[in-house]
Formats: sequence, C-alpha cells, structure tokens
Amino acid sequence: MEGIKKVLFISYDGMTDPLGQSQVIPYLQGLTKFGYHFTILSCDKPLKFKAHEKYVRQLIEGYPIKWVSIPYHKNPPVISSAFDYYQLKKKAITLHKEEAFDMVHTRPGIPTLVALWVKKNLQIKFLNDVRGFWADERVDGGMWDLKNPVYKKIYNFFKNHEYECLELADYNTCLTHAAKKEMLGWNNIKNQQLKIEVIPCSVDLELFDPQKITSAQIMGIKKELNILPEEIVFSYLGSIGGWYLTNEMMELCSIITKKNKDVKFLFISPHRHEQVIAAAALHGVPVEKIITRSAERHEVPLLLSLSDYSIFFIKPCYSKISSSPTKHGEIMAMGIPLITNTGVGDVSEIVERYQSGYLLNDLTKESMEKAAAEILVSNYDRAAIRIAAMEYYALQNAVLKYRDVYALILN
Repeated sequence: MEGIKKVLFISYDGMTDPLGQSQVIPYLQGLTKFGYHFTILSCDKPLKFKAHEKYVRQLIEGYPIKWVSIPYHKNPPVISSAFDYYQLKKKAITLHKEEAFDMVHTRPGIPTLVALWVKKNLQIKFLNDVRGFWADERVDGGMWDLKNPVYKKIYNFFKNHEYECLELADYNTCLTHAAKKEMLGWNNIKNQQLKIEVIPCSVDLELFDPQKITSAQIMGIKKELNILPEEIVFSYLGSIGGWYLTNEMMELCSIITKKNKDVKFLFISPHRHEQVIAAAALHGVPVEKIITRSAERHEVPLLLSLSDYSIFFIKPCYSKISSSPTKHGEIMAMGIPLITNTGVGDVSEIVERYQSGYLLNDLTKESMEKAAAEILVSNYDRAAIRIAAMEYYALQNAVLKYRDVYALILN
C-alpha cells in the first residue's frame, strides 16, 4: 500500500514481560497512526509466554502489528545467548523475505547484533534505540565479572559493537540527557557529532490516572491488604535485586518505622518476595509492616494509589546515567511524591525541577535519618506532580518524537 512503511522491531525482552507491555507496544500502537506497520520479533520466557500470550495478542488486536515470538534461553550462559542470536537472525531474514521491511528498530545487546547484520547485508535502515549502556549494565549488575577472562572478552566485544552501532545507525535515540552528553563525549566514535534524540521512558497517562480510581476501590483494597485508615503507606514498584538496592531501601523503612509506628510498606513486584521479607528481618522491620504483591500491568495503578510516598534506590553506577526508570513516570503520573537517590539518569533534575520528591545525595544512615524526619512532616502537591508527569513523561510526546525520528530516517 502506498505510503505504508514496514518496520521490524526486535526485542530481547519478551512482550510477555512488563517492559514489553509498557515500553514497546504502546509506542508502536501510537506510531501506527502515522502509516507505520510493525512486526515485533521478541524472545519470550516459555512460562511467561504460556501465561500471558493471550493478553499480549489482545493488546495488539486491531492494530497493524504482528508479533512473532521465539523462546528465550538462559542456560548455559553465553552459549544460550549465542543460540538466541542465531534464532533471531534466522527469523529476521525469513520475515524480511515476506514483508520487505523499510527499517529495523532495536534496543542494545543481542538485537543490535541482528540489526547491524541486516543493515550491512540487506541494506535496511537502522534505528539504534540506546535504552541503556548494555555492556556496562551487565558489569554493574553483577552479571559479568570482568575478572573472568571470558566475560572480559565478551564485554570488550559488546563495547566495540555499541560504538559501531552508534557510528553506522541511520539515527540514535537514548533515554536521558546525561547519556547523550556522555556519548557525544566519546572521542573514539567516528562521525561525531552523532545524531541522537533524547526520548525518556514514557507513561500511559490514561492507565495511570488517579482520577479513575474510586474511594470505594481504595477502601476495598486497603481492607484486603490490612492497611488501617490512619497508616502512612510507602510503596516500592518494580523488580527486586540487581542494581535496585533492596537492603538500603529497607534500612530507610526501618528508620521510618522507629519514627512513626503507623506505617506500612507495600512492595509491588513480580518476584523475589522472599528477599523483601529477608531484608525486613535483617533491618528489624516487623513482618506485619511489610506487604508484597505481584500485579498485572492493569492492576498496578490501583495498588500504587494507596501510596503516600514511593521509594526507589538504584545503584548510582556508571551505566545508570543512561537509565530512565519506567517506575518514575508511573509514580509521578499517580501524583505520588518520590524518595530516591541521586546519580541515576535525569531523575535528580526532574525531581528538583518539579518539586516532586526528596533526594538523598548518599545512602548513609545520617542522610536516611534526615530524610525520614523531613518526609514525615512534608507536604507535596500531588496534582502538580501529576501535571509534571503529563509534561515530561507523556506517552504521546514520546510517540511524536519517534515519529519525527522515523521520518528523518525513512523520508
């Protein structure tokens, strides 16, 4: 059809994972309005695929979006990833023969290996969507130990690959202004200044809307979770472990508990609830103060709406300057003030600009004591925080930025 452009979107994260449903499908749905048809090629964990395939297919129903999934393999390390690469590459070639794609759009890591091969060998345009410094994230997250010569070699391979992607891509996007500044400062990149557009992780403001949640719903879920009307609720949203500092967050919870007994701590996380309970015991937080819940994406706004404050501490390591935590936009969209640490992407600048929370410059006990004292007597304008999310994290803004980048590449 004249005017239609076909795009292959390759993701190593499955569409049956939360990030696929929050940070891939909504963008592509929005872009279909501008004449783009998509084929999503993803690696999905077999158990999640079995549990959530139907839901994902419902999300894309009615849109010119096809979804092709292949199984994700975790073991043995390295070999399984190599196998997934060859499976993705083989499937991408087959799909291109069927669809004649105009462009391939991928995130870093295994998918860009496929994308770069496709660009070089099939002459397809390539959008390099730098959602993080992928190789450095594996080191900072403890997945690759550089003392191991195998992982050291893999790290060097992928760093050089990342540089090549930046050089050869038809355009680059990234999540944070901090990451863009860093990449523009890399003097080993040919053809600087690089073409880079900053598009932070966005939030679906229609889904994450406190006005759509009734007082009856809130009362019902509070009763179900045994939260008393007078209790202050501190929430955490997202994965446990890795660079998410569960022990440090629980230390703050312990300090808060000593200052105010009328508190509950709600952890909305898909897994590792036992680690939350263990961290609570380690820091002396009474088990009855801890609530753990897993939730489907559409269930998260109601659970978040119970929050008086939300907390996340992220390891302030090198790779995290490229990070735009999805949870930040979702928390702000619900009008919830945030307690977090500095050194992560553009988060500090956003919190300061919109007066939307409390920042800790370090995670010492002294800083946490000060934070707990100030938080319990502070007042935040929840409506203003919601408006700030609409300004900075709106999904439609991200879709329009991607539309402009697509046009620059394809027109």
